[in-house]
Amino acid sequence: VVPDTILEDAGITVIKERVTGIDSKKKNVTLEGGKVLSFDKLLLANGADPVIPPLPGRDLKGVLTLRNTPDAEAMIEFIDERKVKNLTVVGAGFIGLEVGTLLKQTHPDLKVTVVEFLENPLPVMLDADMASKVGPYLKEQGIELRTGTGVTGITEEDGYVSGVELDSGDVIDCDMVLMSVGARSNFDLAKQAGLDMGEFGIKVNEYMETSHPDIFAAGDNVENRCLVTGKNVPGQLRGTAVCQGRLVAKRLKGAAIPFPGVLNNSCVKLFDLCAASVGLTDALAKSYGIQTACFTVDSRSKHGMIKDMKPWTLKVVFNTEDRRVIGSQIVSMSEAPTKEIDVMNMAIKMGAVP
Repeated sequence: VVPDTILEDAGITVIKERVTGIDSKKKNVTLEGGKVLSFDKLLLANGADPVIPPLPGRDLKGVLTLRNTPDAEAMIEFIDERKVKNLTVVGAGFIGLEVGTLLKQTHPDLKVTVVEFLENPLPVMLDADMASKVGPYLKEQGIELRTGTGVTGITEEDGYVSGVELDSGDVIDCDMVLMSVGARSNFDLAKQAGLDMGEFGIKVNEYMETSHPDIFAAGDNVENRCLVTGKNVPGQLRGTAVCQGRLVAKRLKGAAIPFPGVLNNSCVKLFDLCAASVGLTDALAKSYGIQTACFTVDSRSKHGMIKDMKPWTLKVVFNTEDRRVIGSQIVSMSEAPTKEIDVMNMAIKMGAVP
């Protein structure tokens, strides 16, 4: 989190108040307290909101989400005040698993159960064969993982969470639930301003310009273009948001540097296991009708004679029509394989072939 003083020392006025309206014709924004601010240029960078499925019991005390620092502080406060003993995480994506494993490390006596509707953990990042290395490891670390299972409701006791009901009929006893099933682009203000919308967020061009000539948008609230398929996709990752924000700043200073699109590089650390991915998984490519070929290599992080050598597995996905690399995944027991996945990122962008 950037301290206010860093921004203020740079001559930036910081106003901590919710924006309730945008008038794109008059070029002003209205704050919650009624104050109206005019603008020459406007950047919408208001991110995304966590999705909470319409389940019975979703509004009970102890049903939490994580999107920002206040959410994290509220979670720790709830755990400590209620002396939480059983946590159920709904969703086995990288946020749900990271939070679950971190809380297990900081609270060793906490029982953590992760429920995932799809058949494998990290279903967006990893194909089933790569994800199969994650589940057994999490079990060894004391995380209970239940995949291929849906949540149908949340039970209560005195207004607080008491359990999670599954579509199998089972009930998981718990005193806290973390909902981690995705995020929805925060585009309500953009709609109010009359901006063009896409399927996954605000429509922008390669310079992050919206349909209004003086309004930009960047980050989790915009629709992106996949560099492999050319299709519109969400791109709710930190690296994408940072890059887009910088390009808007340069654009406002007169430089026109296009944002090329996304490959959705991502990396997650779960205890000592790291998983990274870039581009398309084999499953996603096939869903687009792309004919693929893959190879998987069991290797190691360093030469066998070097200290701290750890096993890792690399998977590469190819388009058989032009033989180009279109995706890659790494599961490693060593340090986060960010450099290696960045190499695969460049291979995709260069159109590398075997």
